[in-house]
Amino acid sequence: MRRRRAYKPVSWEKAEDVKKELTNLVKSVDLNWIDLDKVYCVRSTYSTARAYARIWGMGRIWQETLGIPASYCIEVISEKFDPLPKHKQVEVLFHELAHIPKNFSGALLPHTRHHKGSFHDKLRSFLAAYKQK
Repeated sequence: MRRRRAYKPVSWEKAEDVKKELTNLVKSVDLNWIDLDKVYCVRSTYSTARAYARIWGMGRIWQETLGIPASYCIEVISEKFDPLPKHKQVEVLFHELAHIPKNFSGALLPHTRHHKGSFHDKLRSFLAAYKQK
């Protein structure tokens, strides 16, 4: 019988280093539809998620109910994201940014889209623009 690892609750803290890197990335490839004042970054620890990072959108129902503007939170999973080399961290952050639609509505774009190119085409264009800088 396999032993389960000891349970520790997930904890989150502001990730100013991630926010700074995100700001550099958005400006370097001119993603001018992204309002950096409404994108928040957190680092989680003890998450059991398989992802390196996740993006959370503030959907329209929450915006209207709480009277707040559209916003996003990018969560990096410390145990998986932090050990990555810098160029992989950049790829992960661009991947999360690719989920933000151009109307910055609080919604999230899925990985599969059947119009105007694919999610992965968008991600490749971000990375190509970044590598040219």
